[in-house]
Amino acid sequence: MNGLYTIVLLLLSNVFMTLAWYGHLRLQQTGVSSHWPLIGVIVFSWCIAFFEYCCQVPANRIGFIDNGPFSLVQLKVIQECVSLIVFAVIAHVLFQGEQLHWNHALAFLCLVAAVYLVFMK
Repeated sequence: MNGLYTIVLLLLSNVFMTLAWYGHLRLQQTGVSSHWPLIGVIVFSWCIAFFEYCCQVPANRIGFIDNGPFSLVQLKVIQECVSLIVFAVIAHVLFQGEQLHWNHALAFLCLVAAVYLVFMK
């Protein structure tokens, strides 16, 4: 069960992370933050990133080998894979002009292969 909690928390964490890193660009496109000073954009992003850490830290604590089923390397590879999935969905929804191409799909498959390899005994 800790493995499932870890994955769910990683999903939430990556939603907040992606919005913190790239959401301000969408706000700039829509004109909401186009006149904000850079420090305002940074503070806005850090406020969102706070919630990322509120999910990421427990995910790692719950999922790590003492409490959960994952090694440190497995946690990192899972996080990267989840990050790519979340980014692809958010980029498609918020930035509708962004297209995914064959090389992006191939890169994703390489990450899936990395997950497979890291879980091999």
